[in-house]
Amino acid sequence: MTAPGGNDAAMMEPSTTKRDRAPLATVLTANAVSITGNSLTFIAVPWFALDTTGSPGKAGIVAFCAALPVLVSAIAGGPVIDRIGRRRVGIASDLVCGLALAAIPLLHRAGVLEFWMLCALMAVTGLFHAPGEMARHVLVPDLARRAGTSLPRAASLYDAVARGARMTGAAIAGLLVAFMGADTVLVLDAATFGVSALLVAAGLRGVPSAEPVRDGPRLSPARYRSDLREGYAFLFRARLLLGITVMVMVTNGLNQSWSSVLLPVHARQELGGPATQGLLVSVFGGCALAGALLYGAVGQRFPRRAVFAAGFLLGGAPPYVVAALTDTTAPLLVTLAAAGFGVGVLNPILTTVMYEQVPDALRSRVMGASTAGVLLTTPLGGLTAGFLVERAGLTATLLGIGGLYFLATLSPLLFPAWRDMNAPPPERTPEERTPEDGSPEDGSPSGGEPVSRTEPSTPAPVPGPSGTPPRR
Repeated sequence: MTAPGGNDAAMMEPSTTKRDRAPLATVLTANAVSITGNSLTFIAVPWFALDTTGSPGKAGIVAFCAALPVLVSAIAGGPVIDRIGRRRVGIASDLVCGLALAAIPLLHRAGVLEFWMLCALMAVTGLFHAPGEMARHVLVPDLARRAGTSLPRAASLYDAVARGARMTGAAIAGLLVAFMGADTVLVLDAATFGVSALLVAAGLRGVPSAEPVRDGPRLSPARYRSDLREGYAFLFRARLLLGITVMVMVTNGLNQSWSSVLLPVHARQELGGPATQGLLVSVFGGCALAGALLYGAVGQRFPRRAVFAAGFLLGGAPPYVVAALTDTTAPLLVTLAAAGFGVGVLNPILTTVMYEQVPDALRSRVMGASTAGVLLTTPLGGLTAGFLVERAGLTATLLGIGGLYFLATLSPLLFPAWRDMNAPPPERTPEERTPEDGSPEDGSPSGGEPVSRTEPSTPAPVPGPSGTPPRR
C-alpha cells in the first residue's frame, strides 16, 4: 500500500520486463459480461418472485435462499480454489450457474415450476457463484504486474468496469423486464454465464497464477482444515481488518434488504414499475463508476480513512430516508446519484488494502474468510425486510434500516483502529517472502508487491444501496 501521494513504482514491473496486458483485459471483460448478467438477475429475480407469488415475504425467502449458499461456499471454498486452479473454477462456476438460471424460465413455461424449485435453483447459483468470482478476483495483482500497471490503478479499473457493467445491465434489465417479462430476462442472464466461461477458458490459458498449485502438499481433510484455519487466523489478527469485516458485514445485510425487497416493492407501489427501478439502479451505477474512476486518477493523494468514511456516509443511509419520505422518482434519483458517487470510492480502497497486504499464496484462503465474514448477514437481509414490510409497512421499514445504516457508517470515525487505513504496510522480512514477492534486488523498493502480516479487507463487497446481487 502506498501512502497517500506515495510512489507507485513499488508496484510496477521493471521497465525491462515485457508487458502482457491480454490476461488482465480478459478478466476485466469476463467480469463485465458476468456483472451485466448480475444486473439482469438483480432486477429480474425479485420481480419474478413478486409476479409469481404476489408476496414480499416470499420474495425475501428467495433472496435468503440465494444468499445463504454464497456464505457457505465462501466459508469453505478458499483452500480448494488454488488446488483446482483459478481458471478451472471460474469456468465451472459460470457453467453451473448458467444452467441453474436457465432452468427457472424453462420450468415456469412448462407449468411445473414450484416455489421450492425456484428457491433451490437460486441456491445453486449462490453456491457456485462465489468461488468463480473469487477465482477471478484474486488474479488481479498478478495480472496487474504482467500488464505493468500499479495495483491501486488496477483495483480501481477492476471496480470501474464492474460499476459500468452494473449501470448498463440495470438499465437494460429494467426495460426488458417491463416489456419482455422476468422469465425471458433470466434466459439472457444464463447466456452471459456462458460467454464469461468462454472468455476465461480462452484468455487465461497458460497463465501460471491461474493454473492449479502442483508443488504444494496434497489436499487431504487434515490439510484442508489446516488451510482453512490459516486463512481465518490471518484475517482475525488485525484490528483494522476485523473492524472493516464487521462494518461491511452489517451494511451488506442492509444492502440486501434494499436490493431484493425494499426497492422492488417501492418501485411497484409508488414509482411505476421495473423500468423506473432499472433507471434508478443505472444512475446509481453510473455515478459509482465516476467515483471509482476519479479515485483511480487522484484518490491516492488523499487520506484513505477520510475518503472511505465520507463515501460511506454519503452512500449509505440517505437513499433509505428519501425513499421513505417521497413517492416520486426525482428526489430518489438525485439521492442515488450522490450515493453512487460516494460508494464508488469504497471498493478501490478496500480492494487495494487486501491486495497489498495478503501474499498470493494465501490470497484465496484469506479472501474466502473475509468473503464469509462480510456476507454473514446477507441471507437475513431480504428475509427480514420482507417480514418487516408485511408487518410494519414499507415506510417504517425504510426509516428503521436507514437509521441502522447511519450508525454502522460512523465506525471509521469513532474507532482508533481505523487510523491504520492511512498507514503504508510494513515491509515483509525475508523469511516472510514468497517466491512471487520478488526480492529487493528486482528494482522495487520493497522487493515487489508490498505485503505485510496485517490482513485484507473484503474481496470487493459492494457497499451501498446497490445491494449484493446473487452473483457478482
